[in-house]
Amino acid sequence: MGEPLSISILRKKRDQVRTMVAAYEAKLKEAQVDLAHINATLRLFEAAGEPSDFPAYVDLNRVFRRGETTRICLEALRNEGPLDTREIGLRVLRAKGIDETDVILRNGVNFRVIHALTRSEKRGLIVKIGKSKRAFVWRIRE
Repeated sequence: MGEPLSISILRKKRDQVRTMVAAYEAKLKEAQVDLAHINATLRLFEAAGEPSDFPAYVDLNRVFRRGETTRICLEALRNEGPLDTREIGLRVLRAKGIDETDVILRNGVNFRVIHALTRSEKRGLIVKIGKSKRAFVWRIRE
């Protein structure tokens, strides 16, 4: 004997609803992607040019003027004495008004600081005096 009519109708309806749900989920994902693009574009147009307006993946060359990183590093070493690379990086972030809690941005600035300090060491302006917690400690050459 075959199955009752009500069961076959319910199974057919279940399959239709399942297909509709899958289609709505696909449309929802597409709408979420569109929303993300619109929000990103709005952020670009609403940015006031302040360093804190830029996302973490921004090109830091556009945030710092030529030689500005080196100048800030040397000022921090003159004013505060020997500092390690991370401490100098924090001074640079504070001087530019950049968010100190953003780990990715802080690491990017720290790489710029290391480059600036290494160049300054080669020019004879500063000296590497050791390490503290896997970071070099720097001071002004006497």
